[in-house]
Amino acid sequence: MNLTFYKYQGTGNDFIIVDNTSKTFPKSNVNIIKKLCDRHFGIGADGLILLEEDKTSDFRMIYYNADGNESTMCGNGGRCIVAFAHKLSLFKNKTSFIAVDGLHHASINGNIVSLQMIDVDTIKVENNHIFTDTGSPHHVELVKNIANFDVFNYGRKIRNEVYGTEGSNVNFVEQINDKTFRLRTYERGVEDETLACGTGATAVAIAMHKTNKTFEKKIDLLVEGGQLSVSFDVDNNSYKNIHLIGPAEFIFSGTIEI
Repeated sequence: MNLTFYKYQGTGNDFIIVDNTSKTFPKSNVNIIKKLCDRHFGIGADGLILLEEDKTSDFRMIYYNADGNESTMCGNGGRCIVAFAHKLSLFKNKTSFIAVDGLHHASINGNIVSLQMIDVDTIKVENNHIFTDTGSPHHVELVKNIANFDVFNYGRKIRNEVYGTEGSNVNFVEQINDKTFRLRTYERGVEDETLACGTGATAVAIAMHKTNKTFEKKIDLLVEGGQLSVSFDVDNNSYKNIHLIGPAEFIFSGTIEI
């Protein structure tokens, strides 16, 4: 069959998005999804997203990692599917949609998408890192000279040896000033460093606030592919009203035989 696809990126995190309201996409075929995401033999992307109909919200988001397996929430993917749904005229300025971790609200202004993330109640502060789940599991670790840090090898080691088969995304962070942090992320499922990670940026912002590295409630995150911002409220050590904010841009569309 010929598949019509749309390519989007959010701060360098790139995704293949498919309108699957017709329910014709072979969702159970891991090899097809993996090949579509392959940068040599397919379209190339960090992940693939299906947009489907939902009875209680504007649409449903189903996210697959580049390894072909359905995965947990993807923040930048969520922002990109909002931009895609807006392109399809499914909403005007504000929307709500269902993802694997529940209901999300979002708004769009030009190419800037603000996506409300799930509330975060559990943050584990260890001796040399912080762990939390922002829709996907994240290990957060402060480092120095992040520009030259070996993200791939250290990230892979932590992802596999500390978190086992299920794994975790691994974020390395360096503080720039009172409200700005630079981060680089090793993503499970991609099994490599990506140019950005939305749930990772969210995890870093919360971790840095939780450990008093910042007292700001809107934090700027410098990622390899640009800049994201995360805002939140804090209520009895629970992080609520969390928003991941940044650009989400259409790159190209096409058809491919699968």
